[in-house]
Amino acid sequence: MDSWAGVVLAAGQGARMKSKLPKALHRVCGKEMVRYPVELMGRLGIGRVVVVVSPSTCGAVHRLFGGEVEYAIQPRAAGTGDAVDRAREILEGHTGHVVVMNCDAPLVLDDSVKRLIASHLDASAAVSMMTAHAPEAQDLGVVLRDADGRVLKVTEAADGEHDPRQPAEVNGGVYCFRTPWLWENLEQIGHSASGEKYLTGLIRMGSLQEETVIGEPTGPMDILGVNNRVQLARVESYMSNRIRERWMLEGVTIQHPESVHIDAGVTIGRDTVILPNTMLLGQTRIGDDCEVGPGSVVRDSCVGRGCRVTASFLEESTMEDGVDIGPFSHLRPGAYLESGVHIGNFVEVKESRFAAGAVMGHFGYVGDASIGPRVNMGAGAITCNYDGKDKHRTNIGADAFIGCDTMLIAPVSVGDGAYTGAGAVVTKDVPAGRLAVGVPAKIRE
Repeated sequence: MDSWAGVVLAAGQGARMKSKLPKALHRVCGKEMVRYPVELMGRLGIGRVVVVVSPSTCGAVHRLFGGEVEYAIQPRAAGTGDAVDRAREILEGHTGHVVVMNCDAPLVLDDSVKRLIASHLDASAAVSMMTAHAPEAQDLGVVLRDADGRVLKVTEAADGEHDPRQPAEVNGGVYCFRTPWLWENLEQIGHSASGEKYLTGLIRMGSLQEETVIGEPTGPMDILGVNNRVQLARVESYMSNRIRERWMLEGVTIQHPESVHIDAGVTIGRDTVILPNTMLLGQTRIGDDCEVGPGSVVRDSCVGRGCRVTASFLEESTMEDGVDIGPFSHLRPGAYLESGVHIGNFVEVKESRFAAGAVMGHFGYVGDASIGPRVNMGAGAITCNYDGKDKHRTNIGADAFIGCDTMLIAPVSVGDGAYTGAGAVVTKDVPAGRLAVGVPAKIRE
């Protein structure tokens, strides 16, 4: 695809979203909408992509992609034709073909764009566009063809030439252009009544020049765009269903799929079971043979093979193979559970590592701590890691036994094989193999 370049139109403010956040940065299944066309072009092998942004959105979009793409700035909202004209300043030397996509239609499929590109090349077309037969035209441009099926033009909803409630073949907002023809004709697009230059004006121009103009149909769901929060919710619903179906076809069991949400960046291993009312968010990775839920939330976390996460919340944390947690426990950022660890109910873990085989069965808090292998943390045990100004660490050695309701006042260490009695308040290090009891705790043989 070296002869192809891509342009993503992301300069619109999205006034109907009624948001401080630019429309391109609103998320669908955990991913900013502008990511969808950029990543799609990457999967198709289009190496050079220009994102057209406004002065107010340039910084936010640049933070999103960095140097992955190039940027063109549209100084004011002057229409899609003007936006592509801004990209020309960057792609002036490009002589192959250009794919243009809107940033607000994340449901467009790779295969649909591949078919459009193939049709465009096979017909040596000047311009090709994706279309769909919709039950209602709504606010989309309507494609007009002659008696022989040749595309003549696109009439925009703002022009009032068609009833938005009637079925129609509508514009899908994805275009292919022969680049020299695009640059030659882009400046000739006339202004609409609102003063904007519509990119669809090139459809009419191609037809009048007796150039080949292609309208490649796809499914109406694939081209659904987002102009307001209602449409955003509708698109997310369709995307969620696609994601769930994809993972079920890959060997994942999802009970009551309608109650389960899985973000676009999540990966799940085979023979894993996702129980109702569960959310898998961000860049979460779930291994094979796990059970997650019911009622679990896992965000930006890694869960190994053969794990169980029951009615618990995980965020930016890691569970190695064979770990189980819950119900009603919380792994906060930086929590790391090695293989075979058991965390029971009402336990909170933050910035701490539990070594292999460690156990904490009942309610407690572990923060800024290292828990050695095969340690038993009794019910109600707490690491007191914050002195009101600074955080301090607790270190517990292998095979230690921490009695119920023990308070470990950090910084403090408990040696290998040491014990603390129930209710102990440990303010000083406990040597290996010794016992600490009382308030404050004293060392016993």
